[in-house]
Amino acid sequence: MMAGYLLFATERYALPILAPLAEALHASGQQVAAWFVDGAAGSTLPGVANVGLREALAMRPRAVFSAANWVPTFLSGAKVQLFHGFNVQKRDSARGHFRVRGMFDLYCTQGPATTVPFRAMAEAQGHFAVAETGWPKLDPLFRDDGGESARLRAPAAERPVVLFGSTFTERLSAAPHLHPQIAADIAGGQRYWLLTLHPKCAPELFERYRALAGDNACFVEPEQVMAAQRAADVLVSDTSSIVSEFIVQHKPVVTFRNRVPQPHMLDFDDPAGLPLMLDHALNPTPALQAEIERYADAIHPWRDGHSSERVIAATEDFLSGEMGRLKRKPLGSWLRNLQIRRDLGYWGRSFPTR
Repeated sequence: MMAGYLLFATERYALPILAPLAEALHASGQQVAAWFVDGAAGSTLPGVANVGLREALAMRPRAVFSAANWVPTFLSGAKVQLFHGFNVQKRDSARGHFRVRGMFDLYCTQGPATTVPFRAMAEAQGHFAVAETGWPKLDPLFRDDGGESARLRAPAAERPVVLFGSTFTERLSAAPHLHPQIAADIAGGQRYWLLTLHPKCAPELFERYRALAGDNACFVEPEQVMAAQRAADVLVSDTSSIVSEFIVQHKPVVTFRNRVPQPHMLDFDDPAGLPLMLDHALNPTPALQAEIERYADAIHPWRDGHSSERVIAATEDFLSGEMGRLKRKPLGSWLRNLQIRRDLGYWGRSFPTR
């Protein structure tokens, strides 16, 4: 197999991150393949061939783009971290968004809020490079999506459109608490709802929310979430990465018991307050709108829909040596590499990483 680029994912939620990057690679005439394991196993991307371990090794990719916390380090090529979400402070930074595991060569950051701390760590540790590119997942928010968002919005007619999306983390999820209030608002018919859940949410929650679909609501599958975000006027969520994704459009967000409420959110803790919070969100004050735009520009100032192209360009710069030489990976990363080999059942000779 000729050298090309390999997309790697462990969960379904990585697919909308990798899909725009695959399109950009195809548009530039590059060969692309995907290796999906664990929760992403069996998933596909349009026009992208799925491969297994043997094919991924034989491919000897120029780079491996990962939308997961880890990557098989025994593969050829640069290991590029794309991130699977924004830092929404679900957990301590040492365990979450800013944890460096010693497996990646290049971190493609989303905006200043991520770039600054990662560049500081790169300077201190020296075994990875950083490039601010924006996040491929958000490219569809800022370019023509072929009418998919318009089709989702069409049944609303003149009504405002509310998107509900919830995290799978049980202690933080709004889905079990807000279901009665959302059901009542849907029955009232003054607003049109787009309903979605994180792919890892419990099956019984999916059943309850799918049952709300009808004249005043539609259930949106995970692969349609970006179009739903583009279609909606306001988001209702919790401590989920979708809050940051949505707000990048400079649109208001209502959050239920957010772990770290901030000025750009309309946060509330009593489910009965949902209708009032929606009224506030659909009529934001100038002060709130200013906070929304300030936060959005800090986490993701790129609004041209071309973050995928910047990821590719940054990777090529890294491969050509323009980002300098890296130090050896820390000892802890070798132990993690052994765990990955064990989990994947691969003990063969590794290929060079460059």
